[in-house]
Amino acid sequence: MQLNFANANIDFLGQRRIALSVSAILLVLSILLLVFRGLNLGIDFTGGTLIEVGYPEAVELNAVRETLQEGGFDRASVQYFGTSSDVLIRLAPREGEDSAQLSEQVLTQLRTAASDVEMRRVEFVGPQVGDELREQGGLAMLYALLGILIYVALRFEWRFSLGAVAALVHDVTLTLGIFSLLWLEFDLSVLAAVLAVIGYSLNDTIVVYDRIRENFRRLRKEATARVMNISVNQSLARTLMTSLTTLLVLVCLYVFGGAVIQNFALALIIGVLVGTYSSIYVASALALVMGVDRGVMLPVKKEGEGLDDRP
Repeated sequence: MQLNFANANIDFLGQRRIALSVSAILLVLSILLLVFRGLNLGIDFTGGTLIEVGYPEAVELNAVRETLQEGGFDRASVQYFGTSSDVLIRLAPREGEDSAQLSEQVLTQLRTAASDVEMRRVEFVGPQVGDELREQGGLAMLYALLGILIYVALRFEWRFSLGAVAALVHDVTLTLGIFSLLWLEFDLSVLAAVLAVIGYSLNDTIVVYDRIRENFRRLRKEATARVMNISVNQSLARTLMTSLTTLLVLVCLYVFGGAVIQNFALALIIGVLVGTYSSIYVASALALVMGVDRGVMLPVKKEGEGLDDRP
């Protein structure tokens, strides 16, 4: 089956005021959630205890999780460490309990299901490390946005640059807002997914912008909004095919990848959906609102410009 939108004539930008209003409302709600509710930060950012245990044979992670939940360790993160018989457990800090006490409680609880489980090592991740990771992650995101701002401004025009960065801020904020609303754990893998969302969304936006610039040269008698609408429609097949194939992989990761990778996959799923929307209704619409037109993109040379002056 082949998607064919060669003759599509959907008036995307005709709905730009409604779309921008909806985006503004969702942005405000997301910011309020992040300010007053915050994020459910994982052990990477809060600090905690790392416990490595070994089993004599392969063990199912779901069975380990269920055993820990029965002992009151609901937020424990469980994953394989090297082989399917070595398990790494991450525990959030508990008031009044040190790493030695937590590790003994975990080992006792695990031995209720498997008496021959062995403790391999116990490490404590201090809150200073978590604070540093949080700061470095935030700086990485800011540097990425600043670099994108400069790149798009040089390749296209500063109005396009502001539109692209606004779309990226929109995508990241909505993704974080959904994580705050659902109170999903936010760890380094989710932060990596958010940075990947920035790259994916920017790629979509650049494709649309490039087509807009080409059509300004080709469709010299069309109005600006019409040229931008044609450009979005021409990019529609590529955008949908890219989004659908990416979503297919991400949904498989979410369903079959296990608990360790679920939040990572979910962040990317949200980002792909929001990024596809924003490349049409936020990036392009904001560029149009800020006054992008043919004169800005293709300045007309004055008569005689570039000729040598005659005596």
